Amino acid sequence: MQTNRFIFDVDGTLTPSRQVIQPEFKDFFKAFCDVNYVYLVTGSDYPKTVEQLGKPICDAVEKIYNCSGNDVWVKGKNVHTNAWKLSEDAHAWLSEQLTKSNFVLRTGLHFEHRPGMCNFSVVGRNATLGERKLYVEWDNSQKERDRIASSFCKFFPDLEAKVGGETGIDIFPKGGDKSQIKNDFNENDKLYFFGDRMDPDGNDYSLSKVVDASWPVRGWTETMSYLEELQKIGTAQ
Repeated sequence: MQTNRFIFDVDGTLTPSRQVIQPEFKDFFKAFCDVNYVYLVTGSDYPKTVEQLGKPICDAVEKIYNCSGNDVWVKGKNVHTNAWKLSEDAHAWLSEQLTKSNFVLRTGLHFEHRPGMCNFSVVGRNATLGERKLYVEWDNSQKERDRIASSFCKFFPDLEAKVGGETGIDIFPKGGDKSQIKNDFNENDKLYFFGDRMDPDGNDYSLSKVVDASWPVRGWTETMSYLEELQKIGTAQ
């Protein structure tokens, strides 16, 4: 018997990037999780996911694939962690890109090491919302993250670098991206995936290519609209 399973990215899909879920969506999504098989897959770590969505939602979903599936949580318990770490050579190469960047603002925490991956950010993860906005506007015109990610993959062919969120680049071993969670499901599962970075350079792309159906969204309001439509046609409860 076929089972519908719904997989969601978090930043830019369920919440504004790096922010908490909006009140008008929070109750709707919690109710959706209560009656459907829901999974989360995000580049962020578990504490950040709880901070953004709240514990009731995190406990209501079937499983949370943090760090692109390299750190897996079920009802508040860690069930898998990948111990991979970024090499010194790769760290040095990225540090050089940091010094070469023409974006002058630096806020610190340019490397955030997570289970099975590393997030690199030129502006830094300590940036305020206003500082992040400045970098987003600059990167949209300069395409710095796309350039760094592409060059990195050429220098380190055993690793992958994918643009994720608004200001960062996710780095991990080949095969360590979001698509790896497909192995957790069986052939009778019909997988629906919602994400905001399904472009070829984005960190939702790999998973979007191996699921049964995917919806690229531009924010939580689009996600909510799609879910309401699926409920109307009976695909979701």
